[in-house]
Order: sequence, then structure tokens, then C-alpha cells
Amino acid sequence: MTDTLIFNARLIDTDAHEVRPGALLLSEGRIAEVFDTPTPEVGTDRVPEAARIDARGRHLAPGIVDIGVKVCEPGERHKESFKSAGLAAAAGGITTMVTRPDTLPAIDTPESLEFIRRRANEAAPVNVLPMAALTKGRDGREMTEIGFLMDAGAVAFTDCDHVITDTKVLSRAMTYARSLGALVMMHPQDPGLSAGAAVTSGKFASLRGLPGVTPMAERMGLDRDIALVEMTGARYHADQITTARALPALERAKANGFDVTAGTSMHHLTLNELDVSDYRTFFKVKPPLRSEEDRQAVLEALRSGLIDVVGSFHTPQDEESKRLPYEEAASGAVGLETMLPVLLRLVHSGDLDLPTLFRAMSLNPARRLGLDSGRLARGAPADLVLFDAEKPLILDRFKLESKSKNTPFDGARLQGKVLGTWVGGVRVFG
Repeated sequence: MTDTLIFNARLIDTDAHEVRPGALLLSEGRIAEVFDTPTPEVGTDRVPEAARIDARGRHLAPGIVDIGVKVCEPGERHKESFKSAGLAAAAGGITTMVTRPDTLPAIDTPESLEFIRRRANEAAPVNVLPMAALTKGRDGREMTEIGFLMDAGAVAFTDCDHVITDTKVLSRAMTYARSLGALVMMHPQDPGLSAGAAVTSGKFASLRGLPGVTPMAERMGLDRDIALVEMTGARYHADQITTARALPALERAKANGFDVTAGTSMHHLTLNELDVSDYRTFFKVKPPLRSEEDRQAVLEALRSGLIDVVGSFHTPQDEESKRLPYEEAASGAVGLETMLPVLLRLVHSGDLDLPTLFRAMSLNPARRLGLDSGRLARGAPADLVLFDAEKPLILDRFKLESKSKNTPFDGARLQGKVLGTWVGGVRVFG
């Protein structure tokens, strides 16, 4: 592998929390040198002219680590495959996909996990780290073989949106996970209150005649999970915090020193319940879109560091699943390729700065999973994204690499385009 020099760049330093001019030297899959000058003197004997890339003043950042990606293998390959998801991730500046186990069947055995790893290594140009189910079949009745699944490569355990209602089963699983140091990821939601809901309850839901769920359902689910963390000492990550009501409970848990982190989704940071408008099913996600007050509260929690991680929660659905009455339509939206330009809206509006955004997309998820990526530092993996933050574009969903095209941002005017993606020093896009 030849060395590569990316020069004349604006480096997004997630450690120092700054953007500064500089250059990177890549060697043997890692960052060999970080230069504070945009045009360092590196001899052609070290880096030939063909291996020098002029960033032309664009931003160079750590590659995105996306926790909670659904790839529909096995079972629903017509919606998304590892190849199509990998291409979409590369085009979106995502260098590591952390995949969910909510496939058909669920990823709940070492054999099924090994199948996922093999398929991913064959087909995807980016890193793929699989999560495994916490209970068999995600049914909430019997915990999986957590130790064997960790040996097979599982980086975390989750039943996704199937909330475990039997607290004894959940407490035993969390206790066992604690003994092995395994990360448990939960979907904070009270399943009784949220059953059958399509939107967040309130005036808008009533006007549209749609079944709603109170924001308190998220608060109640999180309160229960935190109580179990206190009881078991487990490492815990809340996949999506989307309401203001849940934030005080999260703040108390962190203040009490519990091993708790939380994420939110790109959609809940940039959209609100009114975007559903006249029953637009591409805006139906889980949890449902919240009020503008909730969106602003979650955004402030991300700025302050109370919420640690932002993910795409990429959930492919085919046209047949979405072209239904709103209440019956499937939840979910694709986001691998749209995540960066959509979240750059918050940068352009002055709501976030780039170091804060990339800490949440790259550094914090990497740290939570025990990875050494997410940083522009000497010795770190050369997983990188080069992008033009000012480039205007109109999103055309039919040009996305994903097999499924269910994005709520079709036709949206965005600013920000990925120009290059590197995984282990190898350019996989651009």
C-alpha cells in the first residue's frame, strides 16, 4: 500500500474541538502524520505525485461511525443488501456501520452472526460491526448466548424496537451482560402506551385523526431502564432520546455515575411532527416525529453533551410498505447517504458547530464501542471523509445507492457533498 498525502484541507479535530488548516499523511492503513500546515514538505520519494490529493480547502474529518443501521440480510434482501448499504455508506462518508439484529430471522446465534460477518466482508466496502439480539428471536422471553455471540464478534446487544416487558428476563440479561462487559442498547419506550401509535399525541394528531403516543412513554421506558442499570451495573446505551420529558432522567443517571450514554436520530434533530403534513408516510419513523419544542430540547442536549451520539437509524422499506394509509404504513427511513448533508443544515443555521457534530457522529460512538477511530490523530485508523460543506444540491431519491428509496428528504434543498471516503487508507468513494 503506497503512502497518501491529503493536503490543503480544513481538519475537523474532534479531540481539540476545532477546525484548522492542515494535512494528513496516510501509511499502512493509519494516519502516519498530522500536519498543522496545509502544504507540508514531504518528498516525492515518500509520496509520489500520483498519491497526493489536493483538498482545495474542503473539510477533512474522521469517518462517521453509524450505530443502528438496518441491513436487510437475511430475509429481506430486496430492501437492502450489504453491497447496496455499503455503497450508500461510502457515498455518505460513513466508514463504519454498526448493524441491527432485527432481520428475518433475528441475529441471535453465533452461526447467524458469522453469516453476517462473512457477507459483510465480501460485499461492503466499509467496516461492518454487527450487534446481536439480547433475547432469542427478540421475543423477550429467553436471553441469548451473550458470551458466545461476543466471541463471534457482536459489539453490542439489543432487541431494537421490541421492548422487553418481562423485567426479570431483562434484569438477568443485563446482569449477565455486566459480568462480560457487554454493551446493552435499549429502545426507551413504554410498550403499552406506544402500541398502535403512528404519531406523537397532541393537537396535530387529533386534527389528523391519527393514533398518538404521549412523550411520557419514552420517559417511563427510560426510567425503568435506568432503574435496572442501577440494579445490575450494566453498560447501557439508549438508542434514541427524542423528547424533552426524557432528558432530566438521563441527566440524573449520568450525574449518579451510571455507565449510561444516549443517542438520537438525524430525523428527530431536523424534522418535527408537522412535517407529516397530509399523511406523508415517508415521514413515518419510530419513535414518531415530535413537537418543535422537543426537537429544540434534544438539539440543546446534543450541544451540551447530554446526548452523546447521532445516528441515521437507516431503515429501508420498499414502496409497497410505504404506499399505504398512514396508520398502516411501515415505519422507517433510509439515511446512510443523506445523514451528513441533512445534519449540515444545523451547522449552516448556526445551531451546531462542525466539531460538536463530528464528536457525536464519529468520536463518541467509536469510544462507546471501544474503537480507536473517530479521531484525526497519529496512529488512528485512516477512516476519513472529505466533503464540501457549501456545495448545494437537490436530493433525488432515485439517485441514492440504497435499494430502498424511502427518504423524507426527496426534493429537499441541501448543502454539503461528500467528495471522498477512505477506509483503512483505501479510497472507497470519490
